[in-house]
Amino acid sequence: MSRPSRRTIIGCIIVVLLLLAAAAFFLRPKELVITDDVVYGHKYGLAMTFDVFTPPNANGAAVMFIDSGGWYSVWSPTSQTQHRYRPFTDKGFTVFAVRHGSSPRFAIPEAVYDVRRCVRFIRFHAERFGIDANRIGVYGFSAGGHLALMLGTTSEQGNVELKDPVDRQGHHVQAVAAVVAPTDLRMMIEGAPDRLPAYADIPALTLDADAAALHSPLLHVTANDAPALLLAGDADDLVPVEHSRNIRQAFLRENVACKLVEFPDTGHEFKGETRTRAINEMIAWFERHLLD
Repeated sequence: MSRPSRRTIIGCIIVVLLLLAAAAFFLRPKELVITDDVVYGHKYGLAMTFDVFTPPNANGAAVMFIDSGGWYSVWSPTSQTQHRYRPFTDKGFTVFAVRHGSSPRFAIPEAVYDVRRCVRFIRFHAERFGIDANRIGVYGFSAGGHLALMLGTTSEQGNVELKDPVDRQGHHVQAVAAVVAPTDLRMMIEGAPDRLPAYADIPALTLDADAAALHSPLLHVTANDAPALLLAGDADDLVPVEHSRNIRQAFLRENVACKLVEFPDTGHEFKGETRTRAINEMIAWFERHLLD
């Protein structure tokens, strides 16, 4: 039996190397896909935008993060923010980092309108983003938590008679996680008894009594609300823990799925292990209510 020629051996080696290279290419871990500055609406000539973080192992569920503190919403490059969402994208959630019209130019009622518009936009474009339109969660810290709870407690299914196809979509969500969130703005506006001095430095809280009530999640709790996770520090001197305790009681009265996690000796800002635990609680909540 004759031996293979040198040319044949070299050819076989080349074929094997090409096959290995192709396998490495197709089997290599895929990267997180980031889509910057998606425009979900306009007002006064300004674009309202969000960023999308799509994981390679996307599970079909969407999680909106409302970027808001003191009802200020700021833009930052995704190269600086993507690490914030890694715990969620590592679990397969597609994250939408949402910016609303910011204080002091825009007030709380306009911020509420913006985040509702954003839910409608995401739902209308669910196929584009590779998500299930009926598996949308939302979370936020402080003012972002307030806006998340507004989505959870004042949802609408949409109006099919409207001209804009986005506006025909509902702005209901399927799960909410709110960290150190104000739930009753009536106690935060000028003239409120025992109003904390710090609130005078928050322009968004320049509301009359009617507007404060209209935009207080505590006053809108019904049996149809989205399941809500509440996380609060029992030493919070900016948004006292009573905000979370009171809305928890309202949820319980209406038999809405609700969980309150209080962090002992913790103030308004969550850092280190406290923040890690809060994020893990949110992930578990979204896995329970968006994946089951």
